[in-house]
Amino acid sequence: MTDETPSEATPDTGDASPAEDAIMFAAFEGWNDAGSAASSALLHLIDVWGAEKIDELDPEEYHDFQENRPMVSTAADGTRHLAWPTTTISVVEPPMTRRRVVLVHGIEPSLRWKSYCTELLEIAQSLGVTTVVTLGALLADVPHTRPIPVSVTSDDPAVQHLLEVEANTYEGPTGIVGVLHSAAHEAGFHSLSVWAAVPHYVAHPPSPKATAAILGRLEAFLAEPVDLKDLEEDAEAWQNGVDKLMTEDTEIAEYVKQLEEAKDTAELPEASGEAIAREFEQYLKRRDKDL
Repeated sequence: MTDETPSEATPDTGDASPAEDAIMFAAFEGWNDAGSAASSALLHLIDVWGAEKIDELDPEEYHDFQENRPMVSTAADGTRHLAWPTTTISVVEPPMTRRRVVLVHGIEPSLRWKSYCTELLEIAQSLGVTTVVTLGALLADVPHTRPIPVSVTSDDPAVQHLLEVEANTYEGPTGIVGVLHSAAHEAGFHSLSVWAAVPHYVAHPPSPKATAAILGRLEAFLAEPVDLKDLEEDAEAWQNGVDKLMTEDTEIAEYVKQLEEAKDTAELPEASGEAIAREFEQYLKRRDKDL
């Protein structure tokens, strides 16, 4: 994958109208959403672009309510409201490109994943979607003091070649983000997956620095600026808070230093995976010796 994402993140469709060449972004709370970074990015787009909710999936079909319980709240006028853990579909045409964007936000379903993906992709097709971009965030051995890594992969060789992104080589258990990504590719959509790496030692949400990093990558997909509003200030405050934690915990401070060295070394031409692994092993040995 190149360091820069092309300004056009989907294949050229000629004279297709915005409605005929729509793009879908999808993010789900749960296993695929470390630090709530991906779902927060999706909700941020809904907010700043004023997206209109046009549909939602029946939660009865896909959720175990003992696992994802409905929430009761009280409005300002005293009325009670019951909110079910559903998946919403919103639509907007951002102000500059005027390309239709479909925004899917939900909680990872408990049941019938194949039917869940089929229903979402049928809605996508009805809205003229040609490209499906799934958003996720994972916990990783990365330092909070450096830019948050964001990777872009695709199962589609044509997309890999056109956009110079990596093939998705992950093998193992996956969540709904991975399932929807694969299902979209199999159904004939152009599909990409965008993942932010959240420092595992500060995994508790929110993670505004990772959210901002995802939004920065999505700007490139659409060639459409995204108003970050308070996210930049929140990201700075988040980093300052973790810095303070480091001053109070020497073990975390030493670990972050090792991650910084590994990150900086990896960016040098002569860096190798073996060298980074050796550095990390040395740190673990020193830490175990001090315990």
